[in-house]
Amino acid sequence: MYLLTTVTHLREPLFSDWRVGRLVVDQFRQAQTDEQANSLAWVVMPDHFHWLLELRNSTLPGLMLATKSRSARAVNACLARKGQMWQKGFHDRAIRREEDLQAVARYIVANPLRAGLVKRVHDYPLWDAIWL
Repeated sequence: MYLLTTVTHLREPLFSDWRVGRLVVDQFRQAQTDEQANSLAWVVMPDHFHWLLELRNSTLPGLMLATKSRSARAVNACLARKGQMWQKGFHDRAIRREEDLQAVARYIVANPLRAGLVKRVHDYPLWDAIWL
């Protein structure tokens, strides 16, 4: 189990429009369809995402390369933009104890609240968790 985080190039708030953020969400779902990972919880913020997952038939670098490249192509096409969308690399944290998973998931989905984007988590359109 891993918590993955990556940010947009120069922290550009590309996902302020939830419809653009859904293009990243589509790649989380594609990773699940491709059996690379099982998504447990995620949030797409205006300039980054957090993704809690169980790694399956992939490596972390392979999963992130696929997710970032496919989402960049989709977002760049949608916004008629070119160039780098994501900063290089990503941050990963292994979750070693299963009892920590829900606490990490709560932290993830509360990001929009802490950032002051919404007053209630349910008002933010770009998150999900298997426990809800």
